[in-house]
Amino acid sequence: MRKSNLRYRVFGIAITTLISLLLILYPRTHEDKKPGEPGLLGRKRTVEEMLKDFTSWSAIKGNIASHIKLGLDLKGGTHLVMQVETDDVIKQFTDNNTRQAEETLKKANIPLKAVTSPALGQVIVELTDAGRYEEAKTKVQNEFGREWQFSSGGATVLNYSLTAIGADQRKAQAFRQAMEIIENRVNAFGVAEPTIQSHGPEKAYQILLQLPGVDDPERVKRLIHIDSKLELKAVVGQPNVSSTKEQALQAAASSGGVAGNMEALPVSDRNGGSTDGGFIVVEKNPVITGIDLRDAAAVPSRYNVRDYEIHFTLNPTGAERFGTWTGANIGKYLAVVLDGKVKTFPKINDRISDRGQITGDFTKETGEDLALTLRSGALPAKIVFLEERTVGPSLGADSIKQGVVASGVGLVLVMVFMLFYYRLSGLNAIIALILNLIFLIAGLALCKATLTLPGIAGIILLIGMAVDSNVLIFERIREELRHGKIVPSAVESGFNKAFLTIIDTHVTTIVSAFFLFIFGTGPIRGFAVSLIIGLLANLFTSVYVSRTMFIYWLARGGPKVDKISI
Repeated sequence: MRKSNLRYRVFGIAITTLISLLLILYPRTHEDKKPGEPGLLGRKRTVEEMLKDFTSWSAIKGNIASHIKLGLDLKGGTHLVMQVETDDVIKQFTDNNTRQAEETLKKANIPLKAVTSPALGQVIVELTDAGRYEEAKTKVQNEFGREWQFSSGGATVLNYSLTAIGADQRKAQAFRQAMEIIENRVNAFGVAEPTIQSHGPEKAYQILLQLPGVDDPERVKRLIHIDSKLELKAVVGQPNVSSTKEQALQAAASSGGVAGNMEALPVSDRNGGSTDGGFIVVEKNPVITGIDLRDAAAVPSRYNVRDYEIHFTLNPTGAERFGTWTGANIGKYLAVVLDGKVKTFPKINDRISDRGQITGDFTKETGEDLALTLRSGALPAKIVFLEERTVGPSLGADSIKQGVVASGVGLVLVMVFMLFYYRLSGLNAIIALILNLIFLIAGLALCKATLTLPGIAGIILLIGMAVDSNVLIFERIREELRHGKIVPSAVESGFNKAFLTIIDTHVTTIVSAFFLFIFGTGPIRGFAVSLIIGLLANLFTSVYVSRTMFIYWLARGGPKVDKISI
C-alpha cells in the first residue's frame, strides 16, 4: 500500500477518534442556560475554565454524565402501567348520539315514543307514526354517519349499532389522545428522558410510563388522573352569595334571570378573603372554556406571597369571543368556574381580550399542577393504574457500580489473554478494543440514548464480540503463514478471508437487535441500542483500524519483513 493511502487511513481514524472524544467529553451543562445566566451564553469563559473541562477528573465525569442519560433501573424512579378505559369513550359517544337522534327528530316534528340506549354502541328509536318511518330513518342516518349500521326492529322501531371498525377507531383515537395528554403533562413535569409508550397487546390500550429520578409516584398519579375543567360564566344579576341553592336561584329569578339558562354553583371556601362558601347563580352556557386556552402558568400571588394564582392566555378564537363579550358587558360580573366551583367572580371594568387569572388558595405545587392540567387538556377516558413500581436510587447506584466492575474485570482479562496468546499482535487487538468502547459511548451520546442495566450487559457482550473478530482475523493469518506465505501476503489474505465472515455475523446480529428495538420495551430497547451501536463500531475497528495498524507495522519493516509476532 502506498504511504499516501496509509496517511489517509491514519488521518481518518484520528479524526473519528477526536470527534468521538469531543462527543463524550465536551461540556454541555452550560448549553441549556438562558442568556444572562452564568455559563457560556451568560458570560465569556476563560481559557483556564475551558481547559479544566478536559483536565479535571470531576469535570470529566460530569461531562460524561451530561451526555449519557441513565434509565430507570440505574437512576431510580417510578414505573407505572396504566390502562385507558376506552369503553367510557364508547358510552359517551353512544349517549351523545342518543340525544342527537332525539333532538333531530323533535326538530322535524316526528312523534316519538322513546329514544334509548340499552347497550354500548346501540341506539333504538321508537316512533308512534309508522308513516314517517323512512323519513326518520334518513334523518338519523345522516346525523350518525357511516360508523353506525342500521337494522329494522319493526314497523316503528329503528335500530342503530356502532360498527366494529367504528368502535375500534374511536378507542384507538382516545388511546392516542390519552398518550399525548399524559406525555404533555409528564414533559411539563420536568422529568429527564421519560419513557411513554404502548404496552401489551394492541387492543389492551395500556400505557407504560417510566420516570427516572422521580420518587413521588403519588403526585405523578394525581397529575395524570386529574381532569380540571375551566369555564368562565356570566353571573346572573349581582353576585349575592346565598347559603343554599334555592335561595340563590330565587334571588336570581327575581332579578330577571331565565330559569332554563341558570344554575347555582358553590363558591370556594376562600375567594380572596371576601367570602366563606355559599352559592351564586351563573348562566349555564359558558363564555369561554378550557378548550380556548393557549397557555396557563402558576405565579406568586400579588396579595399573599405564600399563595399562587393561575395566569392564562387565550387562543385567537377564544380571545375574540371573550373580547366581544366583555366589551358588551362592562359593569357586570364574570365567574371563574373550576371543576364546578366558583373560584372568583371579578367585575368587568373594561374590555378583556386574550388573558385572565384565577385566584384562590393555591400552593406552589398545586398551582403548577393545575396550570399543567389546564394546558394539556382533559383526558378522553378514565385511567386505571395496573402496576406501580418504585426503584430506589441506591439500587441504581449499586447496579452501576457492579456493571462497571464487571466491565472492567472482563476488559482486563481479555487484554491479558490477547497479550499472552497473540503476543504483540494482541496489542493491536487491545487498541482496537479501546477505540471500540470510545466509539460506542460516543454513539450513545450522539443518539441521546438512555443507558439501562441490560445496556451495560450489551456493552460487556460487545467486549467479547470485539475480541472474537480479532481472533478470527489472527487465526486466518496464522493459517496463511503455516501454508508458507510471506508475512505481507499472509496478513492481506487473512483479513480478506475473515472479512465476509465478520460482515455476516455482525449483520445478522444487527438485524436481530433491530427487531428487539422495534418490538421490545424500555430495558430491552436499551440493550438493542447499545448492541447495534457497538456492532457498527466493532466493524470499523476490527476491519479498518486493526488492518491499518498491521499495514503501518509492515510499512516500517519494508517489503522484506519475514516474521510477525502473532
